[in-house]
Amino acid sequence: MKIHEYQAKFLLSQHGVSVPRGRVAETKEQVFEIASELGGSVVIKAQIHAGGRGKGGGIQLSRSPEEAMEIANSMLGMNLITHQTGPEGQIVKRVLVEEGLPIEQEFYLSIVIDRNSAQVVVIASKEGGVEIEKLAQERPELILKEYIEPSLGFCPFQARKLAFALGLPTELVDQATRFFTSLYKAFESTDASLIEINPLLLNDDNQFYALDAKVTFDDNALYRHPEIKKLRDTDEEEPLEIEASKYKLNYIKLDGNVGCMVNGAGLAMATMDIIKLTGGSPANFLDVGGGATAEQVKNAFSIILADSNVKAVLINIFGGIMRCDIVAKGVVEAAKSMRLQIPIVIRLEGTNVEQGKQILKSSGMSLTVGNGMKDAAEKVVRLASEQ
Repeated sequence: MKIHEYQAKFLLSQHGVSVPRGRVAETKEQVFEIASELGGSVVIKAQIHAGGRGKGGGIQLSRSPEEAMEIANSMLGMNLITHQTGPEGQIVKRVLVEEGLPIEQEFYLSIVIDRNSAQVVVIASKEGGVEIEKLAQERPELILKEYIEPSLGFCPFQARKLAFALGLPTELVDQATRFFTSLYKAFESTDASLIEINPLLLNDDNQFYALDAKVTFDDNALYRHPEIKKLRDTDEEEPLEIEASKYKLNYIKLDGNVGCMVNGAGLAMATMDIIKLTGGSPANFLDVGGGATAEQVKNAFSIILADSNVKAVLINIFGGIMRCDIVAKGVVEAAKSMRLQIPIVIRLEGTNVEQGKQILKSSGMSLTVGNGMKDAAEKVVRLASEQ
């Protein structure tokens, strides 16, 4: 789950991380009031779940409350397009108004889970305010990493090691160590999956501030954090993904035209790969889970077909806990009740596969059966191209 920058900064401040003074606003009048309280010279930042806001006009500097109100008047309600929103953009419904701080130096700092090492890693760089992915490709020697042993946590010596590697003078190492340690405590206590500070600001008074903050959380741990779950902004999420979550379906919308219904995340990834390899493009990732019922299969169909880009659907099920006959029954029921008008290709293997195939054959409906993944992928890609 993602949250807005202003929400992230509030959470971080509760764990001792220094952030600029500021408040969120939803009207130009509120922006004027906040700017006046902060002394007039402020930064106005659009609050959307996407990076690259500055390049799209979503971050602007104001020298007075009057100018701040003018900026807010044009920014609130704008359709902000960045490299992360895609061409459709996102509507700005609120802005963060913060004090302007003098910049002495900018750094990059983040904490993220490294799946390959099964460890949390703290990443830092002297090059703050840049696209870290691009920097990692072009100048990887500037990326510093400290892997954290789960049983030990983030040790003080690791924080000091990063501080010295960033070229900080000796008198600032202890202060940087406290900042790094506070950030890790915030990461650990909130079950975050990512905290990114870009840039980490060192001002002319030698104080560190999280000038920007991006935080995402492990959805599977949100039951432990009801206060964080309340911060979810569904206006910033894909409507179909929100609808799918109501039925406990793992769904992510993509840009292709072949709808996918699969049980198991690994098989779902493999299914999308083989669709691409056969010349097609998947319209979604959808994992119905190992124990899905016929009703869930029907709900999954409704989610897939709500995407107008879908021209054909591939159902790829390996029957283990989820029996093939149950899947077949759900497919037939859904097809009849929803009066499906697009081609459906089904590949079944595993428990009760013969019973499942018999249900499909006797349904009286035009359902295409794939003999293996490759054959099913080729058939669905061909059928999608013919629509």
